[in-house]
Amino acid sequence: MKSAHNLINANFKNAKLLIVEDDDDQWLIIQQAMRQCMSELTAQRVATLEQAMTLLEDWRYQEWEIPKLILLDLYLPTNATGWQLLKQIRAMPSPIGTLPIVMLTSSVDPIDIKDAYQLGVSAYVVKPIEFADWLTCFRELRTYWLETVTLPPIQYEL
Repeated sequence: MKSAHNLINANFKNAKLLIVEDDDDQWLIIQQAMRQCMSELTAQRVATLEQAMTLLEDWRYQEWEIPKLILLDLYLPTNATGWQLLKQIRAMPSPIGTLPIVMLTSSVDPIDIKDAYQLGVSAYVVKPIEFADWLTCFRELRTYWLETVTLPPIQYEL
């Protein structure tokens, strides 16, 4: 039986996060927070639905490239684009279609929150305003997604 320590190490081994964020200023903040809270992870950023789908399609058969987690901004630049991307990812075959997706957005609209969960997000996080709160957010993301939960092994559907 694997120990908890081995499971944590498995979550970090060659771990990559896909970050779908169209705002360059937000991306700079995310990079800084990640450097301080998740320095052992590699962040891959895309800014558009098209870039995200191209990358995910490329990764479908490259196990070593598949991210452990997707952070998805809802407004790319409109929420229609964010919803469309979420639906497209969830429609992809395993392992991509089953990856955990955290909606990282500025929207506090209860309808957006409800719709996000109904469409298959794993978590909904409202973007912080202050940098100190960004650090807290990324520490909590790290603790939960990479140190607490056990992620399933990548399995391909043919």
